[in-house]
Amino acid sequence: MEPRLEANLINWNSCVRVHAESQFYDVEGWLRNAPGPPSRETEALGDVAGKTLVHLQCHFGMDTLRWARAGATVTGLDFSPAAIDEATSLAERAGLSERASFVCANVYDAPRAFPGRRFDVVYVSLGSLCWLPDVAAWGGVVADLLAPGGKLYLHDVHPFTSCFDDDGERVIYSYFEEPDSPFIFDSTSTYTDGEELSATRTYEWNHSIGEIVAALIGRGLVLDSLTEHDWTLFHQFPWLEENASGLLVVPEGRPRIPLSFTVLAHVPSKV
Repeated sequence: MEPRLEANLINWNSCVRVHAESQFYDVEGWLRNAPGPPSRETEALGDVAGKTLVHLQCHFGMDTLRWARAGATVTGLDFSPAAIDEATSLAERAGLSERASFVCANVYDAPRAFPGRRFDVVYVSLGSLCWLPDVAAWGGVVADLLAPGGKLYLHDVHPFTSCFDDDGERVIYSYFEEPDSPFIFDSTSTYTDGEELSATRTYEWNHSIGEIVAALIGRGLVLDSLTEHDWTLFHQFPWLEENASGLLVVPEGRPRIPLSFTVLAHVPSKV
């Protein structure tokens, strides 16, 4: 593994326990409430009962296991051994082990981690693409994992907002992919509450909307929808406000900007 991704792996290994014990994720509440996928996602993907779904960069599996509750046979993939161990334990605690499994591998190695396997759904959730230096290679992974007729669901941070500083006041980062010039961060904190991290250095990359779409259609996927949202699910900027639906939005008095986006695409069925 190249040194920048190795540094990210060390950081994510140190995040797992902090995240699993955080109020942000509230694992105990999640186990009690047993939520399924959000309605916006089930409306996009339809009935997944009996289908196979792979969640790329699944962290410790909470979003993955929501789809198991919806009836899918799910596989989560993450490069962090600590995350995979925690996800496997969470599946057991949730009583979902029969429909859920987890594999430790770099996302770029996913096709080799599943030799000969294809999935009905590739699912990618918020906060994923920024950890990858090459979005075109990621598009190839998605294409290699999908069965004919299979669907991609991607919901991620909007690359426009990733251009801003931590206060959301100034543009300081590139909107476009710069493989050799990643954003370099040193921080003892993470996006959740909890204790300080022992591994602080991370490397991130931005990818424009055009680059993301081109990565998919260039590998034969058909774009069904691209939706930019004026909401997100984490406190990216200190001035975001929570609305009645629990989403974080731009407050009145500020210009609305896109905070996240969703892509739905599919592989054509064989004739």
